[in-house]
Amino acid sequence: MRNQQRWIYHRGEGLRTFGVEEELLLVDPQTGLPQPLAGTVTEIAAWHADAGPRTEGPEPAKPELYSEQLEIGTAPCTTTSQLADQLRRARLAAAAAAGEAGVAVAALATAPVDFGPLLTPDDRYRRIHDRYAHLVDEEFACACHVHVHLSSPEEGVGVLDRIRPWLAPLLALSANSPYCQGVDTGYASWRHQLWQRWPMSGPSELYGDVEAYERTTREMLASDVLIDDHMVYFDARLSRRYPTVEIRVGDVCLDVEDTVVLAVLSRALVETAAREWRQGRLPDPVSTVVLRLAAWRASRYGLGGELLDPRSWRPAPAGEVLRALLDHVRPALEDAGDRERAEAGVERLLARGTGADLQRAAHAGDPSLTSVIVEAVRRTTPA
Repeated sequence: MRNQQRWIYHRGEGLRTFGVEEELLLVDPQTGLPQPLAGTVTEIAAWHADAGPRTEGPEPAKPELYSEQLEIGTAPCTTTSQLADQLRRARLAAAAAAGEAGVAVAALATAPVDFGPLLTPDDRYRRIHDRYAHLVDEEFACACHVHVHLSSPEEGVGVLDRIRPWLAPLLALSANSPYCQGVDTGYASWRHQLWQRWPMSGPSELYGDVEAYERTTREMLASDVLIDDHMVYFDARLSRRYPTVEIRVGDVCLDVEDTVVLAVLSRALVETAAREWRQGRLPDPVSTVVLRLAAWRASRYGLGGELLDPRSWRPAPAGEVLRALLDHVRPALEDAGDRERAEAGVERLLARGTGADLQRAAHAGDPSLTSVIVEAVRRTTPA
């Protein structure tokens, strides 16, 4: 999604373009140990992209903060079928490039086995490590970011103010990191707990207008805690590279179809919020303290316990909360032709469980965590 000109708001069709970025773990396919070969894999991926035909589709894999992970992403898509196709192609291309380097890709939001991550050789990453020290050594995690097109910064701030209550349920359905460094953390999304260590992460306050959003960003930068404005790590933010809102709360999903559900609900949530903003409907004034509590519940239990219901801010079964989310965004889902896919995806997740549940099922009866990673490699790349 590096070409900003490809982000087009399709007013005639009434659909916002949207896209996804996923971070994947590179592992030894036999032992499951993470392997610091992102540089080699991305070179192979770039060579194949240059040698192949020029087609509309996902960008080649690129390096991330750590040498054991890759980032893949789609181009801006109009329809959900386009997005699903590009996600599958992106994962297949990354898996093929990794295979040539002797490793495999796994959509795991934390590394289940104990290892010491290596920083990718890059001046900015070195500055990040110098600033944040041991936090960077322990924070290895893989996320999923959903970009949804905006018509203006004003609309974007209106959206940010109105999607806040529903971000924790998105975290719950994406939860895919129960194991970290050889330990069962007891959480469905341990990645979220790791991510909260960053001083600029988590839910944001209500802004009200663009001036307040920009003032908050300026004050954060003036503190000299952040390296640059790309480190505004809120659960949702206005992208500095694209005319999009970037929803950053999710784990990378084990199953590509779960990523599609996360993206579909994210787009519908943005569209619903934009309509409310245009109608002058005020956002829920819920505090960031309560939003952090909601995110903690989502991180701890995923879909296996109670979440905070944004309609009451009281605990309720996860299924009840997700169905309330579907009700909240139903007009936007129907207008995009996504209602059936979203509803089926939510019911599948409630019945089967999240990636965290699948990981724990793979670990059952195996004292090692190798089976978890082997199963993750199998599920990551669609047949």
